[in-house]
Amino acid sequence: MLLDTLSAFNNATALTATAISDVIDLGASPTLRDLGAGKPIYLFGNVDVTFTAGGAATLDSILDSDSTADLATSATTHITIPQRAVATLVAGLVLAKQALPIEETYERFLGMRNTVGTGPMTAGALSFYLTDTPEAYAQLPDPISAP
Repeated sequence: MLLDTLSAFNNATALTATAISDVIDLGASPTLRDLGAGKPIYLFGNVDVTFTAGGAATLDSILDSDSTADLATSATTHITIPQRAVATLVAGLVLAKQALPIEETYERFLGMRNTVGTGPMTAGALSFYLTDTPEAYAQLPDPISAP
């Protein structure tokens, strides 16, 4: 899978409470866009570090676009990832591998809204990226920090 740090919303980001990811500035908005110039672009997400919580926490993740970088004005939802319970959020779990809607109106800023319910989480990290080659993904140990 080809990854570009400029197309990453979260990059092994620790998440213990509700948060907005890094956002991608798509330029002037709103406008009808083909983000992949005729080629499908995929939202890919995975769990990097197993999540834990003191109770029955859940995680909801949504890909939104908005006219403001905080995704708080009038966000448009493009992809909703099904809610996951903390017990299922284990390292290596693929959360999303889904094509972005084609020829849809994307507002200027594109980002992930990660909502922790019945939280907080006490540990855990995840990554969300845009890529054009998701099918070859395999979670491997970090060769630098592995024993």
